[in-house]
Amino acid sequence: PGSTCVIPTLVPVSGPGPLSHRDRVCFLPTAHCILWNQAGFSATCGPSQCQHVCSERLRVRKLTSSNNRPREDSWLKSLFVRKVDPRKDAHSNLLAKKETSSLYKLQFHNVKPECLEAYNKICQEVLPKIHEDAHYPCTLVGTWNTWYGEQDQAVHLWRYEGGYPALTEVMNKLRENQEFVSFRKARSNMLLSRKNQLLLEFSFWNEPIPRSGPNIYELRSYQLRPGTMIEWGNYWARAIRFRQDSNEAVGGFFSQIGELYMVHHLWAYKDLQTREDIRNAAWHKHGWEELVYYTVPLIQEMESRIMIPLKTSPLQ
Repeated sequence: PGSTCVIPTLVPVSGPGPLSHRDRVCFLPTAHCILWNQAGFSATCGPSQCQHVCSERLRVRKLTSSNNRPREDSWLKSLFVRKVDPRKDAHSNLLAKKETSSLYKLQFHNVKPECLEAYNKICQEVLPKIHEDAHYPCTLVGTWNTWYGEQDQAVHLWRYEGGYPALTEVMNKLRENQEFVSFRKARSNMLLSRKNQLLLEFSFWNEPIPRSGPNIYELRSYQLRPGTMIEWGNYWARAIRFRQDSNEAVGGFFSQIGELYMVHHLWAYKDLQTREDIRNAAWHKHGWEELVYYTVPLIQEMESRIMIPLKTSPLQ
């Protein structure tokens, strides 16, 4: 009582507050002891009880002899070792939209600088045909060139209605499509490298639908610390409401295959100055700074790409 002791991190108590994946214990200046557990419940005790807890711990520590060191170590470890929170469902089922079973594929193609114009030309000739053909259970969500970020890069986002079976069906049919086979052969001579990811859509984000332009697009990619995807989703389920005023939120996704614990947020802006104004305005909304504060420690790496849509992109 009267001092602050944090094991291992102090949790704000002005409201329910964000919760970490660890149990946290704090002794507060208000002389109330609060234990946050995995489920997010708290138990409070008054000053006398808090004093009793502290005095008991000190008494036990004094009585502990050197030959009981393993037991003391075990007790100390119990404060820091994460307890398993049993779940009845996969993280993807908890975070993804329930009413749809769409799967997304995000492609990154690094193009030889001298081939970028030719690459864009053949993409604009072939990709819209697949998008418009009802024979293929997929749609082209957007196709861009990176403007700021990794240079001479093309980014494509596809949606597969029906999940993995739809993806397999499209792949099998494209193997029989001679125009697409020729397109892939010509494309391969223009590329330095390529990679892709299979993604699901966060349940609380907007559905990415075609929009008119002109717009620039920002793809913000976050490599999260393993085990923090649920925590990220809980924070952003609240944070997204701060970023809807200007209709800038296009879509939010998390990886299933490829680089794991990857999150991608896709935003649309009229121009770079509008982007700056909208992002600055968010900091004047009560609660935004708190959500940023608690999501930053979940991130290992992050990257921002500013992208320009191709003429045939449904997202303009």
